[in-house]
Amino acid sequence: MKRGGILHPTLNRILSETGHTDLLTICDRGFPVPPGPERLDLALVDDLPTVLDVLAAISGEFVIDCIIVTEEMAAASPERYAKLRAAYPELAFQVVTHERFKAICPESRAVVRTGDATPYANIIVVSG
Repeated sequence: MKRGGILHPTLNRILSETGHTDLLTICDRGFPVPPGPERLDLALVDDLPTVLDVLAAISGEFVIDCIIVTEEMAAASPERYAKLRAAYPELAFQVVTHERFKAICPESRAVVRTGDATPYANIIVVSG
């Protein structure tokens, strides 16, 4: 039995199989998950877990090089954007349009769907 850290077996496997520069999308409950990448659905109820919850859980066990967010997050959810930037000041952020984000997403190793109800809460984590 694991002592701690990420206990979800599928998420553990995905993180273990993710290599340098691979992409991992963590999305809100309404994001249109494309066919192709493995889908891990962690959504339970509204805002449980959130994108930030999942990011906090993986950041302790996973090397992150960069986080990709959308322009729309900064405009529609400025508090979330500020909270994300404040929580990870050491990381590089790349800002793209929501359309570009959706075009990049199919390149992800996996897409982790959350219950996040914050508009444009989606992020793509670039593995370091």
